[in-house]
Amino acid sequence: MLPQRNVRGYIAQMATHSALYRAPFGPGGASEIDTTLAERLLSVALGRGADYADLFFEYRAAGGLVFDDGILKSASRGVSMGLGVRAQQGDATGYAYTEKLDWDAMKRAAETAASIATGGGASLPVKVNVGRTLPSRYELDKVTLDVPGMEKRRILERAAAAAHAHDKLVVKVECSFAEEIREILVVTSDGKLARDVQPLMRFGVRVIAERDGKRQDGSSGGGGRTTLGYFDGRSPEWHAVKAAEQAILMLDAQEAPAGQMEVVLAPGDSGILLHEAVGHGLEADFNRKGTSNYANQIGQLVASECCTVVDDATLLQSRGSINVDDEGNEPRSSVLIENGKLVGYMHDRLSANHYKLGPSGNGRRESFASAPMPRMTNTILLAGPHDAEEILKTVKRGIFAKRFGGGQVDISNGDFVFSLTESYLVEDGKITAPLKGVNLIGNGPDVLRKVAMLGNDVETSDGVWTCGKDGQSVPVGVGCPTIKISSITVGGTKI
Repeated sequence: MLPQRNVRGYIAQMATHSALYRAPFGPGGASEIDTTLAERLLSVALGRGADYADLFFEYRAAGGLVFDDGILKSASRGVSMGLGVRAQQGDATGYAYTEKLDWDAMKRAAETAASIATGGGASLPVKVNVGRTLPSRYELDKVTLDVPGMEKRRILERAAAAAHAHDKLVVKVECSFAEEIREILVVTSDGKLARDVQPLMRFGVRVIAERDGKRQDGSSGGGGRTTLGYFDGRSPEWHAVKAAEQAILMLDAQEAPAGQMEVVLAPGDSGILLHEAVGHGLEADFNRKGTSNYANQIGQLVASECCTVVDDATLLQSRGSINVDDEGNEPRSSVLIENGKLVGYMHDRLSANHYKLGPSGNGRRESFASAPMPRMTNTILLAGPHDAEEILKTVKRGIFAKRFGGGQVDISNGDFVFSLTESYLVEDGKITAPLKGVNLIGNGPDVLRKVAMLGNDVETSDGVWTCGKDGQSVPVGVGCPTIKISSITVGGTKI
């Protein structure tokens, strides 16, 4: 954290020409990587008999602001850069990385990776092709890192002022803004070369309301691979009022009932339950190893016949969208479950080879220091035929789950526990009292089988989710329509 007296001067320096946020390994850069150099490095990585190798160059510039109690508490800025080298011989993988892009350091990384993935064959010459054209799902005229820091600070100030002005019960407001630009270059021994520049921003507001010594909080936020034009649709004030309304509403929340109940999930962010309880089980590495509940279930009915689940990296400017994955493959919209039947998994190169398929473009990694693995992008349960109000009217007594907090999932069997940060009692088809202390307890595949109705109002999340797996975090999106689940265990506190 910077001393407060230095913050104003620091953020004034945050208006910088975008050339500073371009990778030095790019064309004309100080450490430019051309095809000749890449081919030499790949030959080293293949030098001990590996049958495949790739290079992953990454440059990341990131920053953040936190505004709390009327004060800019912190302003951060960081840069990282490096190369990861992977060599594969069958299922054996060697991986090494370096933060230096001089020849000696890169060669040592390639030799280290090669020494782990050894085979009996000789290294073959590598020829890299440079003629690929990738999609453009988030080409921006001006990334947020190019915007002066004072302008971003004013966005946070506007949100804080709006939250306090909304109601005198608001006693504390914290606003944050996080941003980055990530440039990658992937070169593979089978001839692929791909370069991508990936912007990302996220805004958030957290509000605490107090009455008679009782406190509750509320939050709102969003973003994606977009510019500050994001706020033209959902202003800082809009998010601030949403967060304040939630906090104030929760001051009147009742203790939650417990037991088996009908549950209706709100559209959009409720897709995080699908992501965690079902999506991870559809990542092909778990299935290749036989540790997923969905292993060996291709072609089997694994959900209600009204359910179709896709992983779609092609959505424009969505948080989970990518033009190319971290193995150099172009991602697509992959159907995972179709009309209740399991039809596919999300693959990286290794799992695709195992299943004798082409990669689905789901090979992702946190950084150059990490090997890729199958990961979700934007995972969505597609819309059904019902109107949301029609769905609610069918519920005699149940729970309406609007906002999700944290959760835990066992990938091997799909068992989960999720907490709700905003939920309501449904009585005789109408939303009545707000509830607190609500947990949903169940099994992902079992819950999908109990989907009784699907709304026609599918929404995608507003750019807030980050997914963790094996110590690596990547940005993702989720989505779903209004969903009625015929029965799920509600863990409440009401006696």
